[in-house]
Amino acid sequence: MRSRSVPLASTLCALLLLSGCGGGTPDGDDVADGGASASSSRSAEPSATPSPTQPEELIGGGTQLFPDRRFVALYGHPGTPGLGALGEQGPEESVTRVKELAKSYEPYSEEKVIPAFEIIATTASSEPGPDGNYSTESTVDQLKPYVEAAERNDVYVVLDLQPGQADFLTQATQYEELLKHPNVGLALDPEWRLAPGQLPLQQIGSVDAAEINKTSDWLATLTRDNRLPQKTMLLHQFSMSMIENREAINTQHPELAFVLHADGHGTPDLKTGTWNALQEGLPKGIRMAWKNFYDEDTPMYTPQQTFGVTPKPWFVSYQ
Repeated sequence: MRSRSVPLASTLCALLLLSGCGGGTPDGDDVADGGASASSSRSAEPSATPSPTQPEELIGGGTQLFPDRRFVALYGHPGTPGLGALGEQGPEESVTRVKELAKSYEPYSEEKVIPAFEIIATTASSEPGPDGNYSTESTVDQLKPYVEAAERNDVYVVLDLQPGQADFLTQATQYEELLKHPNVGLALDPEWRLAPGQLPLQQIGSVDAAEINKTSDWLATLTRDNRLPQKTMLLHQFSMSMIENREAINTQHPELAFVLHADGHGTPDLKTGTWNALQEGLPKGIRMAWKNFYDEDTPMYTPQQTFGVTPKPWFVSYQ
């Protein structure tokens, strides 16, 4: 749940937190010629330059996101402190802050812990805006300073979409330039996916699996066609009603690593209840992610407590 300093939002979160939980069981925690001369031998050695068909590597090496790494991220919108910790300082300062945060998790992880930015690229708005979709789309140039600072410092990036009355695919394609970077993934936030006539903060939004599938099909094709390493496909959820027909989500894209982000705040009991409920009927191939809220969690989990959750989160963000 995004904190907008609006009491109605917190009330809706509490009311809808565990509604509509389905049955089922989640996926496991774990989804040369010896006669050649010396000169000819040297000339036959492979070039150090990567093949043009070989994907660039991810931070930490390799081309598959999991199971060799976990992520710890700052979440927010550049220059807007009220929307999350990422907006409380500039790009370079955010790099320093998230690296320190990721380092605090290392004692509790056998896998590499990679620092990350989860950047709100499109922000749900109470005003319709020029295009009438109740979502403010950041330009690529506005986001580049954070993406470039991340690239210089081995920080992963996830672009988060809050589409208002637009659809996820339409907004995702606006950031194709950034998504062609090897260490940039995508997040969809159905809380802010509104039907015609709905307005932000007046109800909790939702999206059907079919729209998620259209977006993931596009992202998988973009990744494959540009010979990129695997990308994060992160789905925010704190109420079962936020993703309709969730069982129909197509996770059969080797180009993508699907992650479900348990996006609720509150007491430890409330957050744990949401965490457990969201795993019921979770489609195979989707890993779990956790969010800590500096202001709304009472109290906020420590790194040790966060990585002590079962199953252990693969992605942790801080708002």
